[in-house]
Amino acid sequence: MNTNSQRAAILVLLVLLMTATRLHLPATLTHFGPVPDASWAVFFLGGFYLRGWTRWAFPLLMVLAVAVDYLVISGQGMNFWAHYCTSAAYWFLVPAYFALWTGGLLVRRFHATHAGQHGRVLAVTVASLFASVVVCHLLSQGSFYWLSSDVVPNPTVAGWWKNYSDWFVPYLRVAAIYVGLAVIAHVGIEQLARLGHQKASR
Repeated sequence: MNTNSQRAAILVLLVLLMTATRLHLPATLTHFGPVPDASWAVFFLGGFYLRGWTRWAFPLLMVLAVAVDYLVISGQGMNFWAHYCTSAAYWFLVPAYFALWTGGLLVRRFHATHAGQHGRVLAVTVASLFASVVVCHLLSQGSFYWLSSDVVPNPTVAGWWKNYSDWFVPYLRVAAIYVGLAVIAHVGIEQLARLGHQKASR
């Protein structure tokens, strides 16, 4: 496959992953129950794999995230347009998700200039994912906490920090699980491609 075909295939996979996990579709399709939302990992992986399509791939995934929120909130019997999801706090998700996308971009750039140095690339991936989740959580959780009066009527710094710290590890853990699986798949595919190239050159 050429570069555009590979990117298109990856984009489709990311779209399906985010949609299925945000809607908890596995709960209705299998006996395993709902799986954690993969959105944060999807945006990080999008930055890595879809760097050349950032101008439209990121907005596409962002629109998809909002559309799924609409379906989930409406499905719970709430009016999406009257909910805080139409407030300024909600739209802080755009720069929050872009922080994750940027983390993926940085890893891609480092990967391109340090091909073969798997240990260094892995270390940069871990550090970049951690920093991206910190910033994303700061923007998304902070906006809801400080700007949504219907969520937190009397916000305080202590309350914000407790809320931030309580949710940080779960979000980081879920993002790390999906990114970790993607790293394993990426390395495996690279190794298979290298073996195939070596056999073809003999």
